[in-house]
Amino acid sequence: MRARLLVALLVFALVAVAGFAVPLLSATADQRTQQLVISRNADVDRFVLLAQQAVESGDVAMLRAEAEAYRALYNEPVLVVDANRRPLVESQELSADQPPVRELIEATLRNQAAPAPETLSPWSAEPVVFARPVGPSTRVAGVVLLRASVDTAAAEVGRRWLLTGLGAVAAALAFAALAWLFARWVLKPLHQLEDGVLAVTGGRRVQVPASAGPKELRVLATEFNQMSDAVLESAEQQRRLVADASHQLRNPMAALRLRVDSLAPKVSEDGQRTYRATVTEVERLESLLDGLLALAVAESTATRAAAESSPESADLRSVVAERVDAWRLSAERSEVDIRVDELPEVLLRCPETDLAQILDVLLDNAISYGGPEVTLSGSTSDERVVLLVSDNGPGLSEEERMKATERFWRRGGDGAPRGTGLGLAIAERLATAHGGSLSLHDTEPHGLTVRVALPLESP
Repeated sequence: MRARLLVALLVFALVAVAGFAVPLLSATADQRTQQLVISRNADVDRFVLLAQQAVESGDVAMLRAEAEAYRALYNEPVLVVDANRRPLVESQELSADQPPVRELIEATLRNQAAPAPETLSPWSAEPVVFARPVGPSTRVAGVVLLRASVDTAAAEVGRRWLLTGLGAVAAALAFAALAWLFARWVLKPLHQLEDGVLAVTGGRRVQVPASAGPKELRVLATEFNQMSDAVLESAEQQRRLVADASHQLRNPMAALRLRVDSLAPKVSEDGQRTYRATVTEVERLESLLDGLLALAVAESTATRAAAESSPESADLRSVVAERVDAWRLSAERSEVDIRVDELPEVLLRCPETDLAQILDVLLDNAISYGGPEVTLSGSTSDERVVLLVSDNGPGLSEEERMKATERFWRRGGDGAPRGTGLGLAIAERLATAHGGSLSLHDTEPHGLTVRVALPLESP
């Protein structure tokens, strides 16, 4: 946005400067051209008077002396001819035998006005010839021609244009500086609002300064601060509600479990089926409470990780080896073989406890619901480590993979898992909290692959 605003302001400034500079350049050239014409016309009128006296008296000595003095002073030749086209004053540079000069003499003898000189410019170089008839218009006695050099006038026009151009450049730079300051004044609150939105998205509490920029943006910043406080307070209350409810329900649930267990010897044969179903539901409730508490902890961890960059790091090989060893016995009981391919020796920008919790969720799901073989592999790409946990079980459909990371989602149908549906949601929340991602993919020819990408620790 800043670039577009600056471009618009600069284009407007350049158009405004050009609107002043171009007419000023044209007026400067016209003024200097007019000065040249007035000056040389006055000189030509003086030679016309001298030529008329010379024609009437027959003595051209004074006329020639004045022409020579003028030529020596200004280096501009003068040509004077009488009514019979005979030269009275002539030079090699301006001769009556030259075709253009001869045509101009004939036109002047017929009292035709000479063409006005073109407006001068810094690159003008062609001399201008001024012509005037001698005597009244009814009886022309001769013609005076003066060839004027435009070098000095063109150089002066060039100097004036240079000063005007420098002034225009200075004005354009001043406009550019003002445009930059204006754009910064207008857009700085927007950038602060953008940073504030990203902070709130990441779970951080932030206050955007409401004292800079236009009045409308100051009002918007104030309203954003109020909204930020309300959103984060609401999110914090939700996390506390989940954590408190999970924690407070654990004691009644533990008491219920003790009472149910104490009933075991007293349940008759006819009530055993109902009793076992009750125990199963109690165990499911206990698992659900544990999952809710784990989710609340994951949400709190995600908020803390978004608020400040965690200095903790995890050794990928070490954590994977530890968690695989911890799940080895469970895998053997389920007749599942866990295989670990070569992993890169890197440090991840993620605490070991969080990485271990992610691996626990993935290994638990793979052992419980996957096939007889689970494979862990990893690679590095674009300053990230990609960890793959694959199984050769039945897998999930595309629609199921899209819903698998939602809270409380469980696969339906016969033989469906009876878990809480919180494991993948917790793992996905922890991965994204540390700048990573978690996604589910097909395994060929069948099975499921969970792809976890986490950032590398900066060197």
